[in-house]
Amino acid sequence: MHQAAGPNQVWSWDITWLPTTVRGAYLYLYLILDVWSRRIVGWHIAERESADVAAALITRTCSEGNIDSRGLVLHSDNGKAMRGSTMLSTLQWLGVIPSFSRPHVSDDNPYSEALFRTLKHAPAYPRLPFADLASATRWVTRFVDWYNGTHRHSAIRYVTPDQRHHGRDLDVLASRRQLYERVRQANPERWSGATRNWLPVRTVVLNPERAVLARQLS
Repeated sequence: MHQAAGPNQVWSWDITWLPTTVRGAYLYLYLILDVWSRRIVGWHIAERESADVAAALITRTCSEGNIDSRGLVLHSDNGKAMRGSTMLSTLQWLGVIPSFSRPHVSDDNPYSEALFRTLKHAPAYPRLPFADLASATRWVTRFVDWYNGTHRHSAIRYVTPDQRHHGRDLDVLASRRQLYERVRQANPERWSGATRNWLPVRTVVLNPERAVLARQLS
């Protein structure tokens, strides 16, 4: 069980297939998600699934984001690309702590799985397969820009991942609380209880034990 109380403490990553116009041929989308902010911090599309590609992506993501990777937790499932020797040695060199799904637990990488569901069920997701790597790259670029900068995520009080990742969500949520309180005071008969909770989500837990999860949901 890992906890994040801020950005760049716990990341989750996975690979999904993107269909192409060639029957039986796929492109592979690698996506790295910050668990605390839900922001996509790194991605890459390749024509193969490999630990070498994954290692290069995590290295580039840390470098481009100016991330102090020592102590960063990187969670994934148990695929070959995740446990490949190149990937594991790169994580050790970066000081990143690898975390893997528990054996025989199919939904143990929930943040990445939820992100892929959002991606593939987005209204703008193409009806037809991708013609080539360039067209897939263009579409994913647009999706990442929308997801990070426009999409208001329900799990983080309907702020965008960019706002939360960069600390701008506090002002947004404070403004909403003030607005709701003013409306409640002006029209008290319309309110039977408390207003919507606009307090920021402080800590996010990756795969909590059932007892901890029960307390969080109660």
